[in-house]
Amino acid sequence: MKNFDINLLRILNVLLEEQSVTAAAARLHLSQSAVSKQLAKLRQTFADPLFERTPYGLRPTPKALLLSDSVYDILQQVNQLTRAEVFDPALSQRQFHIDLVETAYSLTYPRFMPQLLQQAPDISLTSKTWNDDSLQRLLRCEIDFGIGIFEWDERSSSHYRHVPSSLNYIELARDYPVCLMRKDHPALSEPWSLDVFLKYRHLQVSIGGLKRWLLDEILALEHKQLDNAVNMTDFYAGVKLCEQSDLFMCYPSVAALAMIEDTDLVSRPIPIELEPGGYFLLWNKHFDLDPSHQWLRQLITNGMNVIK
Repeated sequence: MKNFDINLLRILNVLLEEQSVTAAAARLHLSQSAVSKQLAKLRQTFADPLFERTPYGLRPTPKALLLSDSVYDILQQVNQLTRAEVFDPALSQRQFHIDLVETAYSLTYPRFMPQLLQQAPDISLTSKTWNDDSLQRLLRCEIDFGIGIFEWDERSSSHYRHVPSSLNYIELARDYPVCLMRKDHPALSEPWSLDVFLKYRHLQVSIGGLKRWLLDEILALEHKQLDNAVNMTDFYAGVKLCEQSDLFMCYPSVAALAMIEDTDLVSRPIPIELEPGGYFLLWNKHFDLDPSHQWLRQLITNGMNVIK
């Protein structure tokens, strides 16, 4: 290890992510033989095969899996040390990684992406849908940003105070759920109330890895619950089903009202008192002073006219 080359760790990290010499070589802009030679050096250095060949690619050994988190942390620290203090978006080819809830795409991207493309023509964003692992990915610095939904209502298990202390955040916008139903739904001929809301069956569209909404938590406190006939993740399929049935569908208002203009659905307020939830931009404090992070944070928040 006396003359260890840090670039070997970069290759190991990519191999761990790709689990393929061919894919790693393409990503590193190296030949397959060059990557194979570096892998041989890694095996000698760590006195372990590190990867086993299978019909489906490379399978990391227990030793490689044990090294995985440490390798990533070391590379992050090296990148932080060597990152230029002056950031010029016009010259940067940086790739940012963002996990965000489904409803945040239409809420945020149209507001900041046009400026980003104008100021930084070679910067790219890779997005994935927010899921159960997104907070951990932020904590491990595997992604640059997350946009998730957290609640202000004290009764919620997803209260914003539960955001881990090693993450920073800014609230981008607030939203509340509405109840969607077809335009000739029989409930429209009845006085709108909680009893009517609970009388009919519901269609639940899950977003952002949330297994339980604030509404469900509040109803549970009153020993009540929605009668969910179906649970899905596709909003548009939910709209079609709502149009052809007596099912209710609750969904965040900003996204719902924008997307049902050309449908046979109408909305009603949720007949129960609850605090609006918030869309929060989150990042690891590790990136607080990173000039490129500061630039993109400012671009996103300016586009959203951040609520103070």
